[in-house]
Amino acid sequence: MGGSDIFDLEKHFAFYGAFHRNKINILVHVCFVWPILFTAFVLLAYTNPLVPQLPVMAGLPYHEYVVFNWSFVAAAAYALFYIVLEPKSGSLGALLVLLCCMGANVVAQQIPYASGWKIVAISQVLCWSFQFIGHGVYEKRAPALIDNIVQAFLMAPYFVMLEILHTIFHFEPYPGFSKNVQNKVGTHIAEFRAKKAKAKHVE
Repeated sequence: MGGSDIFDLEKHFAFYGAFHRNKINILVHVCFVWPILFTAFVLLAYTNPLVPQLPVMAGLPYHEYVVFNWSFVAAAAYALFYIVLEPKSGSLGALLVLLCCMGANVVAQQIPYASGWKIVAISQVLCWSFQFIGHGVYEKRAPALIDNIVQAFLMAPYFVMLEILHTIFHFEPYPGFSKNVQNKVGTHIAEFRAKKAKAKHVE
């Protein structure tokens, strides 16, 4: 995906959707993608603040959990990307990401690093194991991160959120979005199968 397509929601969603068509694999991602992001934020929340908290924030509720550390930097990058990508659902995604960041600071302030990093490591191993099982056993295709690791990490939480919104509320960022995405997913699948058949023929 070229630089000009970085904020093309349809192409992002179609790319990710092409790797997630099996319902069980999608359910696995619904259960484990956000915990992966959250625990990553927890690990980053143990870093020192990059800048001090603004004095005006001292009177706000839960201000002690707003820490401008590397967890905040990562969360802000995700939030900004989602909002620019699609303002409506992106704003919800940004809110969820920032709440995860605050929650990560709560954990980091309550649990010492000596124990915290072990909890994060165990959580990551478990969550990733289920993800790879979902792909290997049910999807029968390597995860999207094999093809484009940055795009996969950026889009995974958003994909899960949008999938839930569409399934429960029939939400679309704009009319025709789902149809356009399905057409692009079909193209991705056709290209994948052609490539796979060609490789098998060469063997």
